[in-house]
Amino acid sequence: MLSAENITCTVGSKKLLEDVSVRFEPGKLHLIIGPNGAGKSTLIKVLCKQLNPAEGKVFYSGKEVGTYSDAQLAEVRSVLSQNIELSFPLKVWEVVLMGRYPHFNGKPKAADETACKEAMDFFDVTDLADRNYMTLSGGEKQRVHFARVAAQVWFPAEGKARYLLLDEPLTFLDVHYQFQFMNKITEMLGKGDLVVVGVVHDLNLAAKFADTIVLLNKGKLMAAGSKKEVLTKDNIRAAYRLEPVIVEEKDGKGTYLFFQ
Repeated sequence: MLSAENITCTVGSKKLLEDVSVRFEPGKLHLIIGPNGAGKSTLIKVLCKQLNPAEGKVFYSGKEVGTYSDAQLAEVRSVLSQNIELSFPLKVWEVVLMGRYPHFNGKPKAADETACKEAMDFFDVTDLADRNYMTLSGGEKQRVHFARVAAQVWFPAEGKARYLLLDEPLTFLDVHYQFQFMNKITEMLGKGDLVVVGVVHDLNLAAKFADTIVLLNKGKLMAAGSKKEVLTKDNIRAAYRLEPVIVEEKDGKGTYLFFQ
């Protein structure tokens, strides 16, 4: 379980987040949505201990995040940020291996090499393994980082949950790889001990894949819950200033949004 209670973040006199409380259970895909400036990335940074809130607390499995050292947290928590650029040339497999740094000193163990190989296979980047990372396209770089952050938490830890936090993971991907990534994350959740929280902009992808949705607007929590509870006409109209048309499939398995 990952939770945040009464989070408030400020920059000068501006509140980036105001009294936000959320809970994320393992085995489910939790997606954060909202217009630009809503506080989505700020919330991710607070959850991963990159940013300390002015008020409120974050808890990993019931323990306040401040009780973990950075090294301890890195063993169970992986973060994909919006920045995918590197300022020095590395081969792709070396970038993926960076995800295993919290688990070894000096030389990677067999388990680290296995995690990297399996993560690269899983995200379909094995054929890029010996490429210079700096020569890749934006979408290829994004997929390499998927393998890196997955490798970091690849193996379940006995008695511990694993946490994967994703800040706008779909930015550089075409439609095919967006769906591939969302399906892969859903597959990873099958082991039941993984908590996944991600920021997305595409409301239809959120409607298709999310188990729960958090809607932020102007730094405040507007709604949280199932897709039917959150993706209502009133909520979308208020947050995005657009008039939505919501279409549901007869079997109830799909929800699609159009805008007028």
